[in-house]
Amino acid sequence: MRRPFFSEDSEVCGICGELRFDGTRPDPALLGRMMARLARRGPDHEGSYSDGALAFGHRRLAIIDLSPRSNQPMVDAELGLTIVFNGTIYNYPQLRAELQAKGYHFFSGGDTEVILKAYAEWGEACVERLLGMFAFAIWDTRKRTLFLARDRLGIKPLYFSRTPGALRFASNSQALLEAADVDTSIDPVALHHQLTLHAVVPAPRTVLSGIRKLPPASTLLIDEHGHEQPRTYWKLRAERPAEVYSEAEWLERIHGALLNAVRRRMDVADVPVGVLLSGGLDSSLLVALLAEAGKENVLTFSVGFEDQPEEKGSEFEYSDLVVERYATHHHKFLIPNGDVLLRLPEAVSCMAEPMVGQDAVAFFLLSERVAREVKVVQSGQGADEVFAGYFWYPQMAAAEGEDDVARFASRYFDRDHTEFLDAVEPRWHGPDYSAETVRRLLGEPGADTYLDRVLRMDTTTLIVDDPVKRVDNMTMAWGLEARVPFLDHELVELAMSMPPELKLRDGGKYALKQFARGRIPDAVIDRPKGYFPVPALKYVRGEFLAFMHDVLDSQAARNRGIFRREYLDALFAAPEAWMTRLQGSKLWHAALLELWLQLNVDAVRP
Repeated sequence: MRRPFFSEDSEVCGICGELRFDGTRPDPALLGRMMARLARRGPDHEGSYSDGALAFGHRRLAIIDLSPRSNQPMVDAELGLTIVFNGTIYNYPQLRAELQAKGYHFFSGGDTEVILKAYAEWGEACVERLLGMFAFAIWDTRKRTLFLARDRLGIKPLYFSRTPGALRFASNSQALLEAADVDTSIDPVALHHQLTLHAVVPAPRTVLSGIRKLPPASTLLIDEHGHEQPRTYWKLRAERPAEVYSEAEWLERIHGALLNAVRRRMDVADVPVGVLLSGGLDSSLLVALLAEAGKENVLTFSVGFEDQPEEKGSEFEYSDLVVERYATHHHKFLIPNGDVLLRLPEAVSCMAEPMVGQDAVAFFLLSERVAREVKVVQSGQGADEVFAGYFWYPQMAAAEGEDDVARFASRYFDRDHTEFLDAVEPRWHGPDYSAETVRRLLGEPGADTYLDRVLRMDTTTLIVDDPVKRVDNMTMAWGLEARVPFLDHELVELAMSMPPELKLRDGGKYALKQFARGRIPDAVIDRPKGYFPVPALKYVRGEFLAFMHDVLDSQAARNRGIFRREYLDALFAAPEAWMTRLQGSKLWHAALLELWLQLNVDAVRP
């Protein structure tokens, strides 16, 4: 018998659940612990549902249809379907009208119920009609099947663990670790990716052997007996269209698609929407496009950190120009280094996987303050990958005499395979897994040139588990939803069909720079590329150096036995001499991995 119940809690969205295969029922206490680990993602409501072998849990951040009618888990008794959903469907009003025309009746005003009806009408193919970011699970009470789905570009996370007796899923790995039977040993393939691919561990792996993640653009149908039917529903192609366009036509098409993407993310919310304004081209352009779309009283937010002799810690001089141009309601925060170090463990404890990007902490501290003002922000992630904005793209495009993997690895990998072998204990030695992964991804059909293949890999795989994951984790830790217009899949499809030489012109992101002229100040367009810096995590000195030494010299780290002591001694002796090709600190990378394991695994598995 189905037993839905809801309880209000003052404690953005987080989903979890369990499907048993062994004839037993899910443990309500475990479900409660899983939901507790998702509380930061959904402060507005908590709900659960059970039906025999299946249990769902949900923590809600109310953004669309703020009434209790859209609370979750959402049960449609007439259709025999129940859903837990994380994300936003931007075309839900259009889908709702289409489904109403087919005879469906709605009892709520949000996008969650639209997914339920879409699944009833189109089955697994419903995901192909959804435009937005999503991770959801649907339980069919009649067929006794569980359907899991994730959006095309992996903007919303979906982790799972499979044991002989059950499959569990959740929005973060911390919720899954509440179960005592999850294998927490280190996955050697994932470890190689973690230390080589800038902490990118492509789906389905994570650094923990017993936790996996549903790949982007994929679904999984599973029944009560554990039989699985995985499916990939979307593939990105990077090929020239049959029709030839002039440069002006390309720019017009890109501008129109981006403006449409910004409008979608502006219109679908019943709460105010702000912009995370870094002072770079991408976020500044979002402010300009919101103004072009008719948005008034835009709220903008910027964060800065203490300077180091080698690098400034803020980009306020550029964000201030945009604020002045568009008269936004601006909020500016300067974070002292002492606060960064003090809050660092808290930020790491909110990471679903270990993330080395120094801007993760920046987003965490910025999001804390932004969440006091708004629930939804637009952010510029994805622009550099989709429009070739990073310094290594022209280097890769111009390289000759190297095979595809070497051409990429020599300009991107944090460590070559030989250094990886020097860095870790012999028990972790094996093949060059990262090179094998890159070779497979670059070798997939559907891309015209080498740079097309690189940009497609970056957009569909590397950014999913680097900047996109960081932004989701760090904003949702404060009940703040970040929307990413540059990863609108229709815009991405159009941009991937653009000739790569047009993207690379003028140092990269040529199309964005061209239609930014006149919309944002030239000083912002022509400035050197910035990277949302937290210099203290790049140039490791003083208290930060002592902190990382304590982490890596701890008994827990020694017992774990990932890194060779000789390698760590070399990093500590001259940390600034050990920088990655992307200018990250190798010492920070090692300390972050160990700190994440201590805070998120050891803390629940003493």
